[in-house]
Amino acid sequence: MNSVSSIEQFVEAIRSPQRTVLLFSADWCPDCRFLDQFIDDVAEAHARDFTFLKVDRDQFPELCETYDILGIPSLLVFRDGAVVGRFVSKLRKTRAEVEDFLARVLEQEAVHG
Repeated sequence: MNSVSSIEQFVEAIRSPQRTVLLFSADWCPDCRFLDQFIDDVAEAHARDFTFLKVDRDQFPELCETYDILGIPSLLVFRDGAVVGRFVSKLRKTRAEVEDFLARVLEQEAVHG
């Protein structure tokens, strides 16, 4: 999974008409390392519906503050500059929970257009 390397790249990604999943994490976070075990497989399985990017919370603390990322790992989904999905908590996330979250984002968009 590619990482966000600048604020400009972040802004470009969230403004995309493609759904963009931003994974907020940090190298020192054990629950983030747990997620790393399967997140690339999840990203590959959902590549038709989502673009995935990683955001290092230590490199971009202002983004965490702006989007109320109070715990990591956390996922935000953006489309056309708007947040269309939030899975934000300090708790460890399982593959099933991440898959369910992505399915809910797609389902919600299907209902609300």
